Amino acid sequence: MREDIVDKVRAAGVVGAGGAGFPTHVKLQFEVKRVLGNGASCEPLLASDPYLMTNQTDHVLDGLLTVMDCTGSEKGTICLKSKHADATAALKRKVTENGYAGRINVFELEDFYPAGDEFVLVNEVLGKIVPEGGIPLNVLAVVSNVESLLNISRAMAGIPVTDRYLTVCGEVNHPLVCRVPIGTPAEAVIELAGGPKISDHAIVMGGPMMGKILGSGSQPVTKTTSGIIVLSPNHNVVRDKSRSLTQMRFIAKSACTQCSRCTDLCPRYLIGHALEPHRIMRHLAYTPGMTGAVLEDALICSECGICEKFACPMMLSPREINAAIKQKLLKEGIKREARRETYQVSPFNETRKIPLRRLMERLEVTRYDTHPPFYGEAIEVKRVSIPLQQHLGKPAVAVVRPGDRVKKGDLIGEIPEGALGARVHASIDGTVASVEDSVVIES
Repeated sequence: MREDIVDKVRAAGVVGAGGAGFPTHVKLQFEVKRVLGNGASCEPLLASDPYLMTNQTDHVLDGLLTVMDCTGSEKGTICLKSKHADATAALKRKVTENGYAGRINVFELEDFYPAGDEFVLVNEVLGKIVPEGGIPLNVLAVVSNVESLLNISRAMAGIPVTDRYLTVCGEVNHPLVCRVPIGTPAEAVIELAGGPKISDHAIVMGGPMMGKILGSGSQPVTKTTSGIIVLSPNHNVVRDKSRSLTQMRFIAKSACTQCSRCTDLCPRYLIGHALEPHRIMRHLAYTPGMTGAVLEDALICSECGICEKFACPMMLSPREINAAIKQKLLKEGIKREARRETYQVSPFNETRKIPLRRLMERLEVTRYDTHPPFYGEAIEVKRVSIPLQQHLGKPAVAVVRPGDRVKKGDLIGEIPEGALGARVHASIDGTVASVEDSVVIES
């Protein structure tokens, strides 16, 4: 059974839909004791996960059972915030109606950030600590986003991943949750939401905390795109993501007070990891170059953004600095060994959780928290640009050429032999216009 499930998930190109894009078929090859379905909606404003748990409940639960069967887990848990009352009620009703109560339970979380971080989730639900640089498999658990579970359920029926559910909000006329073909330009998705309210705007792909600023509205939706947020170029979410590393180092040297609040509120520090962002900031501010053992601690940063968006009184950017350091170290092949053999959750962990409402006030995005409706009309896309790299590992290798005719669901990118990767499929019917880092298809 395991081999059959793994093969179907691999063939369908399922990856972690929560953001990292880890190829799902890889982590299904291990035996675990617990499977966690992650519906905690980690980022502010994003609403597609609650929508799926409310309206695609059977598929989500079927995907969870499939992962449990594949990994030999006797227990599965769907995790979501108790504030999502409709989703909670739908899940509990289906668990009872379908006779899953002995195998599946629903775990309700408080409304804090980052509840959806898988390390935090494992600690909240299981009381276990994933080691530094590790993954939930280290504590015999698998965590899978609820959209990944939906995609796993479809994979069992031979349906590959060709579409993505996401939230469109911010300075748009009609905020919504929608399902669009992978490869759809961000600007086309914004038009679905009635277009931008402001002529001069920036586009954040993802959430306000961990999302990226798009250089162009033509950049495409991928398997890991959870949201598209339109904001003023002067909004603090955009401004902080646009500084260069040189600027951030200069500002840190002149303004960082070494108050250690970034460390005190760091979710990884609070679960016992040896990550202290204030020490990284001090080292960079006063040590030339980009060397030093303390910088390796950036490799265990989750990049949640609490340090810069909530903790720092001087509005500095430890998260962006850590991200830049990680990119440099990973390119150099540097790995960080675990500093500790045992871990202890901080006694302040419970009292230092960040309430989502306070975080949104700090981000100045509360007015965009509208819980938008689902856009149920047919979406016609004439042109998509589907990246061959939408996942961790090696890019897929194109198996089509310009001029080829393809149908939605056809394989267009294969996993390189012996490499970590994921398959890529056509998201619309049409003709392949070009093949480079992306496959462009025009209908």
